[in-house]
Amino acid sequence: MTVFDNTKILLVDLQCIPCIDYYKLLVPYQHLRFEQYEHLRKGSYSNRYYVAGANGRILLSVPLLHARKEKMPLKDLKICNRDRWQLLHWRTLTSAYRRSPWFEFYEEELRSLYDKKFEYLKDWNLEAFTMINKWLNLSWKISWTEEYFRTYPDAEAKDFRNSIVPRLVIDNPSAGFQEYHQVFEYRTGFLPGLSILDLIFCEGKRSVELLGVKRNG
Repeated sequence: MTVFDNTKILLVDLQCIPCIDYYKLLVPYQHLRFEQYEHLRKGSYSNRYYVAGANGRILLSVPLLHARKEKMPLKDLKICNRDRWQLLHWRTLTSAYRRSPWFEFYEEELRSLYDKKFEYLKDWNLEAFTMINKWLNLSWKISWTEEYFRTYPDAEAKDFRNSIVPRLVIDNPSAGFQEYHQVFEYRTGFLPGLSILDLIFCEGKRSVELLGVKRNG
């Protein structure tokens, strides 16, 4: 059972279509503070997410404009829309999850996210996060950092920035989320580190229970 800590603010980075372990981290809190002044870290979930394909884990990334993007605050990162990356992502998602039991229930609304153009990565991430929260019936009080601190000065904030990253989640499956049935599990085995979309498309309404959310009644 999840132990709720409603007295603390959880300080985190805003992921790109967050992974399952990220949601597991967020569930016990009521107030999230998103870091927006830190620089992009290579190998983070900030502009990438993973889905399960027939041949294993597939990386989908949102292309960014800036040549030296690692030197820019997260809030200023712009998406490169020269290539049709949203179409590529959408085709990959439909190929991967068309056979999943719950994809069709979310398909229309999800498609609208991939049809809409975004200038900033922050806006794409937030809109995806908001849409998925609605599906899961989850909500938080949201605030944003106003400047960058290497060590955060607010004693009421628990600093988990960059604590959920692919190299830790994927390489340490025993420390992560409990297993559930995945579409291509019979071929690939269970794949950790995937986007929350994988859980939703495979488990539907049961997703919130697997995340540790206690329902009333």
